[in-house]
Amino acid sequence: MSHDLFEAAKAAMAKAYAPYSRFPVGAALRTEDGRVFTGANIEVASYPEGWCAETTALGHYIMGGGGKIVEIAVLAERMAKCSPCGGCRQRLAEFCRPETKLYLCDNAGVAETVT
Repeated sequence: MSHDLFEAAKAAMAKAYAPYSRFPVGAALRTEDGRVFTGANIEVASYPEGWCAETTALGHYIMGGGGKIVEIAVLAERMAKCSPCGGCRQRLAEFCRPETKLYLCDNAGVAETVT
């Protein structure tokens, strides 16, 4: 993973709206042609009915025209190696290939890589 994908996830995390959980998360995904789409978690009063960072990034990706996703970085402010929830795993499975790299990050960078 190039450092810019991590930085994109970190910048997205800074835009999270997480007043209920106080658990900001950012995600960034890169397509085969180099485009990067980001997302942050967005909570609402009917918590947990908000959007996860991965879901927000996927929404931007779909609205941006889609393409082959080659890598995804996820970063949480207070948890190293924050793994996507079950719903996000299903959404990612819908749009990613088995070989898509998923980088679970900590504040310094990639802590673990999975597919």
